[in-house]
Amino acid sequence: MRNLLRVIACLAVVLPALAACSSDGGDRTGIVVTTNILGDLTRSIVGDAAPVTVLMPAGADPHSFGISARQAAELEQAALVVHNGLGLEEGVARNVAAAVDAGVPALAVAEGLDPIEYTSDESKGTPDPHFWTDPHRVRRAVELISVRVLEAVDGIDAAAVRGRTTAYLAELDQLDAWMTRQFAEIPAAQRKLVTNHHVFGYLAQRFDFRVIGAVIPSGTTLASPSAADLSALAEAIRNAGVGAIFVDSSQPDRLARVLAERAGLHVQVIGLHTESLTAPGGGAASYLEMARANTEDIVRGLTPH
Repeated sequence: MRNLLRVIACLAVVLPALAACSSDGGDRTGIVVTTNILGDLTRSIVGDAAPVTVLMPAGADPHSFGISARQAAELEQAALVVHNGLGLEEGVARNVAAAVDAGVPALAVAEGLDPIEYTSDESKGTPDPHFWTDPHRVRRAVELISVRVLEAVDGIDAAAVRGRTTAYLAELDQLDAWMTRQFAEIPAAQRKLVTNHHVFGYLAQRFDFRVIGAVIPSGTTLASPSAADLSALAEAIRNAGVGAIFVDSSQPDRLARVLAERAGLHVQVIGLHTESLTAPGGGAASYLEMARANTEDIVRGLTPH
């Protein structure tokens, strides 16, 4: 009995000390990233300097994907959590909030990029989280991630991270210049976008496009259009003379095809990689590959033949 009391007394001293060590972040390791687009940006600048875990699988929907209990635990033990913010990751928002409450350093990338607001009636006045369609904002996102990684991850090779950041920023500058040249091939009168949901506001602002509307009149794929929504958008398409509807390649395009038929015009339905990277070989395995593929498909869809 006396020995048992000694053990209990020791545990009373040791366990609070262990808890304190855990709560102050002393044993936190690695970087956990919510979306695969942000994951690619983070891995591009971190390289082998620190482990990077990406929660969202290839081809998933950032609005609806969820995580396991093990992944939730990884969030709460990370040295840094990188997430999009502005309501994008609806399925993991509570897990990110729990990690922040547990003291995990976090970066809500989109919130630091001068976000624009949706202009659609349903989402008007709320900030748009889809910043990655503008490579200039992606450049700023990379700078924010790099700075936060160097601040939050102990023992990281700072010189290596800075060097990789500089090299990746140069690639983004090249991408931005190339996209500008490609979009210049589209006549100004044809720079009109209809998408499956509101995802191209930043691209429209950066490259002088006009967003006519979306099949789902919202910033999230979790909403659904009414018959009145489809009729109104069909009328807008007829009036604007839009020649293509762009849908996310991972989402069913049935509604877009119904809308094309309702418009009473020959309207192409073209798949783009808008919210998720693909697995290797899928056409958008990295952010740079995704941006180039989407640019080529938008130019193909909107350039008169």
